[in-house]
Amino acid sequence: MEVRTFYDLIEWTRELHAKLAECLSHCALRHGEERASLLLEYLASHETEMEKMVVAFERQADPKAARTYVYDYMPHNPITTHLVCDDHYAKLDADTISAEVFDFHEQIISLYRTLKGKAEIREAAELMQSLLEMEEHETKRLVRQVERMDDL
Repeated sequence: MEVRTFYDLIEWTRELHAKLAECLSHCALRHGEERASLLLEYLASHETEMEKMVVAFERQADPKAARTYVYDYMPHNPITTHLVCDDHYAKLDADTISAEVFDFHEQIISLYRTLKGKAEIREAAELMQSLLEMEEHETKRLVRQVERMDDL
């Protein structure tokens, strides 16, 4: 997907969360280790929740901000993660799965921070700030929940 506007960015982010949820869910059924399989199921459900949150941003985004062009500020490959639904995550242990998913979220957070700093209109900066806060909050919640799973 070509990201030209902030609306495109939101849609692209939604698609990333949806694709990651699909891949994690796919691998949860194929993983031989129970702990990793449960983790994959939990992470998939969390990514699905994130997708729904991003959809809410699509609906409520200020039209002025949503139509603002962003492609001048986007790196060519802003997010690197494994989103091909093969058995990638089914071959990893729970710690490596967590690390990859956390890294995915950190890349989105970093991208939002960068774009917020480069936004030329107040509405676009506010939109990026809201998305950034949501992504940071949900990533922190995800980390805490995964740590709790480790305690069990």
